[in-house]
Amino acid sequence: MTNDHLRTSRRGLFLGAAALATAPRLVFASTEAETRHAADAPIEDAARLSDRIQPYGPHQAGITTPRPANGMIASFHVLADNPADLERLFRRLTDRIIVLTKGGPVPELDPKLPPSDSGILGPVLTPDALTVTVGLGASLFEDRPWLQPAKPRALVRMAQFRNDALIADLCHGDLVIQLCANTQDTVIHALRDIVKSIPDQLVLKWAQAGNVPVISPPPGAPPESARNLLGFRDGSANPDSADASLMDTVVWVGPANDEPDWATGGSYMAVRIIRNNVERWDRTPLLEQERIFGRTKITGAPLDHPHGTEAMAPDFAADPHGKVTPLDSHIRMANPRTPASKANLILRRPFNYVNGVLKNGQLDQGLLFICWQADIEKGFITVQRRLDGEPLEEYIKPVGGGYFFALPGFAEGGDDFLGRTLIAALSPTSQDSSQSGLSTSQAQN
Repeated sequence: MTNDHLRTSRRGLFLGAAALATAPRLVFASTEAETRHAADAPIEDAARLSDRIQPYGPHQAGITTPRPANGMIASFHVLADNPADLERLFRRLTDRIIVLTKGGPVPELDPKLPPSDSGILGPVLTPDALTVTVGLGASLFEDRPWLQPAKPRALVRMAQFRNDALIADLCHGDLVIQLCANTQDTVIHALRDIVKSIPDQLVLKWAQAGNVPVISPPPGAPPESARNLLGFRDGSANPDSADASLMDTVVWVGPANDEPDWATGGSYMAVRIIRNNVERWDRTPLLEQERIFGRTKITGAPLDHPHGTEAMAPDFAADPHGKVTPLDSHIRMANPRTPASKANLILRRPFNYVNGVLKNGQLDQGLLFICWQADIEKGFITVQRRLDGEPLEEYIKPVGGGYFFALPGFAEGGDDFLGRTLIAALSPTSQDSSQSGLSTSQAQN
């Protein structure tokens, strides 16, 4: 999927002053780093086990944070019968996030007891740019009458689009955790730690791991979007994740979104497990592939600027009949670049996945699509409806995923924890609509 606002400022100190006010802070082993954006491909030899992304701030890490080489989505059933149970779960998750993202020596226990850690990272945990991002599904609210009044306005279960072949066991969930890190072992370690630490409240429903190809760009070359398993760049024309003002409009929930007050600073998350029919795709002529996407395969440049770069915007107005960029090409249907379509921008942050072989002998490969937006109806859902019937559907088949609401961030120190604002909205004194933390429109429903 393609968005409007192009990335512009490509150099400078990592996370400029404006971004620091709203984004988690990445602490590098070195003192300087190039500005990175959410969908840039990881750069060879740039990542370090000592890279640390602070989990604190008004927003959770792992959303506008530059994407590392490895990621995973894990969906859970939640066991919580009342607000106290839910608060306990949130506090436990917060504790594990702090420990895992900070790193340090693993506690030694009596050898007659189970070890405190899986041991797959050794006796000392390294931060490895780990981020742990927590979102809530519609079922968490709908299945608990005491939680229903606090449900985010636009949060719904993911409906099936016409090209979908959704597998029930790979869809939805009460709570989702996105894990991202430089190395795969760190991601796996974090998942196993959470499963081991909170077994009485979290039951794993499904999980999908993915990765992003690491590139080695020539010196001085601008960052590139990573390629998907169809061979095209996936992230071209993404909104600039380092532009704090733009992220306030596109990604973060604020007063303009008519959401419960507790949700301010959160974001809607769309996850799609999209299987690629790579055998058929690999037998498709290059020119047809490029017309299906609307971009050149090698550079990612739009078809009306074939010798340019992926950062160039296509000029659809100069090609009203689609002679250069077909009217049914992916980039044109996803974002027709009209004044109205500016309201449908999303921030994409996907990973590729490889799961082996299907029972029919085909390769099980595809895209773990993840995108973020302040309003999922105006964002992903509207964009996906526009894409219904696109030629690319012949080569892809969505089989799983779901919609979730990422909680606002939490502050360092004190008694703050992930989900605190939601728990506060459930307190007895907050049930009165004038003090509840719910929006006026929700208090009236």
